[in-house]
Amino acid sequence: MAIASETIKHKSGYKLHIVRTTKYKTNTLVFKMKAPLTKETVTYRALFPHVLQSNTSKYPTTTELRSYLDDLYGAGLYVDVTKKGEYHIISFSIDIVNEKFLSDTTPLLEKAFSLLSEVLFHPKVEERAFDSATVTNEKRALKQRIQSIFDDKMRYSSKRLVEEMCANEPYALEANGRLEELEQITPMSLYDYYQKALNEDEIDLYVIGDLSEDEVDRLASQYISLSDRKPVVLPRQANASIEEEKEVIEKIDVKQGKLNIGYRTNILYGDPQYFALQLFNGLFGGFSHSKLFINVREKASLAYYAASRVESHKGLLMVMSGIENENYKQAVGIIKEQFEAMKQGDFTEDELSQTKAVVKNQVLETVDVARGLVELLYHNVLANQSISLDEWLGKTEQVTKEEVIKVANQMKLDTIYFLTGTEVQR
Repeated sequence: MAIASETIKHKSGYKLHIVRTTKYKTNTLVFKMKAPLTKETVTYRALFPHVLQSNTSKYPTTTELRSYLDDLYGAGLYVDVTKKGEYHIISFSIDIVNEKFLSDTTPLLEKAFSLLSEVLFHPKVEERAFDSATVTNEKRALKQRIQSIFDDKMRYSSKRLVEEMCANEPYALEANGRLEELEQITPMSLYDYYQKALNEDEIDLYVIGDLSEDEVDRLASQYISLSDRKPVVLPRQANASIEEEKEVIEKIDVKQGKLNIGYRTNILYGDPQYFALQLFNGLFGGFSHSKLFINVREKASLAYYAASRVESHKGLLMVMSGIENENYKQAVGIIKEQFEAMKQGDFTEDELSQTKAVVKNQVLETVDVARGLVELLYHNVLANQSISLDEWLGKTEQVTKEEVIKVANQMKLDTIYFLTGTEVQR
């Protein structure tokens, strides 16, 4: 049983991914732009997608654009900016009702392509520059998004761990950009960079739904016209030498301490051990039956939350926990104990089977939404792999206890970061 069939066609300047499935009552278009994460471009890339979705040449105000979306049976238009490994990814998504479910014969899929083309290629421009009022508004909104990270101490501590752990690596950059560079961006410089990105980024267009491949191919050729390019492909590299683990303690006025610990896994998506790594994470801190959840949060009552997650394209595993400031040393000690227990194989076959089932459910829940399905498929673009979702589930099921133990023993603790209150002494 294939979860979804993906057909990839090489078009001028981009790859077209047609994903046929009867799972959804909508058709979804996702246009992804990928380029290396760099200090010079990160803020431009965080800003221009939001300018594009605000208005267009044909719909010169946000109200007019949103009103048109309402006319298309409440279609959705979204942008997202994120980082995966050392790449900076921009996504434009349109969700629209599949006309098969309507008595109306409006060609909605074509209208979605037309709107995507309008948003991407026909922005509201004045003399080779974006509309200045739009840029001003979106700069203000981006500034608020960047500043809001500090207000959310969970996000702030995760960000600070990465900055300390990857200090001399592009991954240390925040996907939303740099506040100090935002003010220097002008409507003209932003427009110039947008054109450069459209001409140089690696671009993938996903079209998902119960649809005809031939029709999608025709509409893509009609509405999405790009120049040929040779995108920058970064070397796949997970190994980083760790001379000694770092400890960083930052004091600000917080009542609850945030303890974040970063490990180097030396495993990337597409590596043979990747599926064992996912199961290691589930057993260690990923789920409610994990060692961190049971031993740090439940038994020792040391943490308000304790969990771990994997960064699949950077080879990192991060632990996040919220603790009382005075429990720092004890919490670090118990987390290290749980890690050592994993290295010793202190988990049962039943726990491994349970984790496999939860990982499988997580994958199936992700693909309940079309954009979630795209995110899973896009792993292959990022890693230059061709792993199907069925293969993903199959290989996860085949992982042995010994393989999980082997993964645990090749991981290295890199950095301990603790955000604590100003009144607490170490």
